[in-house]
Amino acid sequence: MPLSLYRQDGQPPGNGSKKGMRFDVLTLFPEMFSGYLGQSLLRRAIDRGLVEVRLHNIRDWATNKHKKVDDRPFGGGPGMVLMVEPVVRCVEAVRSQAEEPGRLVMLTPQGRRLDQAAVERLATQRRILLLCGRYEGFDERIRILLEPEEISIGDYVLNGGEVAAMVMIDAVIRLVPGVLGDEDSSAADSFSGEPRLLEGPQYTRPRVFRGLEVPEVLLGGNHEAIARWRAEHAWLRTRERRADLLAHSDESAGR
Repeated sequence: MPLSLYRQDGQPPGNGSKKGMRFDVLTLFPEMFSGYLGQSLLRRAIDRGLVEVRLHNIRDWATNKHKKVDDRPFGGGPGMVLMVEPVVRCVEAVRSQAEEPGRLVMLTPQGRRLDQAAVERLATQRRILLLCGRYEGFDERIRILLEPEEISIGDYVLNGGEVAAMVMIDAVIRLVPGVLGDEDSSAADSFSGEPRLLEGPQYTRPRVFRGLEVPEVLLGGNHEAIARWRAEHAWLRTRERRADLLAHSDESAGR
């Protein structure tokens, strides 16, 4: 049976007056998500009905006595491969649980690298299914039959897709209206907007610490001057640390 996250008072998420964004996580290790789903920002979004997260154990769709979901690869080689039948059965069953089948995302190092543009696109979906891999990967027929969008969170290999699923949920929910206390917060984040710049330096109290002072412009209350200062320093920081982002913006502008 799928595991649904409920509010702390035991009631289903939200008040039934509106539907939030729904994530279905298909995994062999649903227990990995218990601590993550209880963290503050996501927990509050779930309690308010803005986000719903359902966990589904792929083993529940295995047809053999021992709930086996992996086997040795044909042709030999190290490790084990996720079998096609339980994964396809799981995805099809979960999709049928709602009228909207949702966007299926396969988390794999072979996928397109996740960036803010992809996050913004995914945030327009009402339902996202996150398929977490394990072992040496997926039987190729899973890709052929289900035609998922394949996404990688970076050019490295994890033990499984669960951590990647948490990263994707974390990034996407920031763009769900009402999740952040200040709706301008996500607009000022690194990689947001065009050009996609890194966020500039930020300061808070105290005004002076070990001889380092907060820039005077941030203390004067001149919002125009502050906006100019922040824009300039965002550009400078991006040029220093991620000049490739500026080059990409120039190429996009020239199209």
